[in-house]
Amino acid sequence: MTFLFHEQLARSAENMARLKRASVTVCGAGALGANLVETLARSGVGQLTVIDFDRVELRNLSTQPYHRADIGALKAKMLANTVYRAVGTPVTPVTQRLTAENAQKLLRDPDLVIDAFDNSVARQAVKMACAAQELPCVHAGLGGDYAKVVWEPGYRVPSAVNDDVCDYPLARNLVMLTVAIAAESAIRFLTTGQNKGYTLTFNDLAIQATA
Repeated sequence: MTFLFHEQLARSAENMARLKRASVTVCGAGALGANLVETLARSGVGQLTVIDFDRVELRNLSTQPYHRADIGALKAKMLANTVYRAVGTPVTPVTQRLTAENAQKLLRDPDLVIDAFDNSVARQAVKMACAAQELPCVHAGLGGDYAKVVWEPGYRVPSAVNDDVCDYPLARNLVMLTVAIAAESAIRFLTTGQNKGYTLTFNDLAIQATA
């Protein structure tokens, strides 16, 4: 028996084999990205890379899977250590800032790219690099009581400026709901090829599928 016993009962042995072979690069190790990496690893994705240059802060602990002892350390490295200790799945940490100049180099032909960055400049760089290399890409984002999961080529970057503002309201349950939706959307793509997007409004707990 493996740690994926229940997951395999839910998804079938064939789909679990597909997930084990799959490679996913997650851009961002914050509230969405870090929890996505952990969820995908615990769901059976066998090859994971996370890109983030940031360090753990005290205010991250309510919404991100880090510990007090991790404060000051690089998020990507701490996340890789946590996931490996938990389930034995290796995660490759990339501790560089992703930019328009290096995005194509950092996004090296995975089966799927998940954009979970918190600023428009980085999101634009991911979008352009994936388009140039014809990589499947899904964007996950949230703001206020609203969240969305949007597949390329239908994603529009919110603005043209670096809008990384970290003092906004953010409920953990909104984060985890968004992570669950984005992770399931990614898993269905990796196992069936389906790439459906979703929106979520938190106050009324309404989830809507999009085209």
